[in-house]
Amino acid sequence: MEESKRQKQIGQLIMEELSDIFRREGFSMVDGGMVSVSKVMVTPDLLEARVYLSLFQIKDTEALMHTFREKTSEFRKLLGMRVKNQLRRVPELVFYLDDTLDYVFKMEELFKKIEEDRKAMGGSENTEGA
Repeated sequence: MEESKRQKQIGQLIMEELSDIFRREGFSMVDGGMVSVSKVMVTPDLLEARVYLSLFQIKDTEALMHTFREKTSEFRKLLGMRVKNQLRRVPELVFYLDDTLDYVFKMEELFKKIEEDRKAMGGSENTEGA
């Protein structure tokens, strides 16, 4: 099901405001790693916002996600103070881990390994023919 224009607008607003909140509260840089909001999906009734967090070089992602889930009401309150003139109700925030970056890195490693294997096989064939 495709998002409506209003869902997209609210999602974008929440994404921008939460990114700024995380930056100001010190949650954008944690344990030498980086946290960013990669996507926000809002339900059709506009009562829930699914916030996807992208974690870069974070050692214990589960612990960090647990921290975000514990502080959900705090983030919602800060968000409410910022968007009170734009939204009637502040949606409930639900945090999810966006593992797209991990997937991309794994795919790049696989492609590099395939390329190295090809070079190794190609290299051995060239030396045998000489």
